[in-house]
Amino acid sequence: MKEQFEARMLRIHLGESDRWQGKPLHEAIVAKCLELGIAGAIVYRGIEGYGASTRIRHSSHWKFSRDAPIKLSIIDTEEQIQKLIPHLDEMVAEGLIAMSRVEVIRYFRASAK
Repeated sequence: MKEQFEARMLRIHLGESDRWQGKPLHEAIVAKCLELGIAGAIVYRGIEGYGASTRIRHSSHWKFSRDAPIKLSIIDTEEQIQKLIPHLDEMVAEGLIAMSRVEVIRYFRASAK
């Protein structure tokens, strides 16, 4: 089946070393999205980049260097995204968040009756 609707997409740019209550910030945000019933969230690990801090972050093949740029992409309705924003205000100390309107096409299997 197919469903099409207008939604919001958040793109959150931060660093791999960023933390929230002792765990990686990107993992904490994904867990919060799941808890709130957000439709979808995915984490991307970048090669190199910078954001709010203007400090260049880069991935490295060295195990001791763990500060790659991270981007989360989160998509849901305006109402659901607005439930997430207060949590992000609390969790994200340094980073960039871009929000845009998107047209979503969702494919899914019909449930068996």
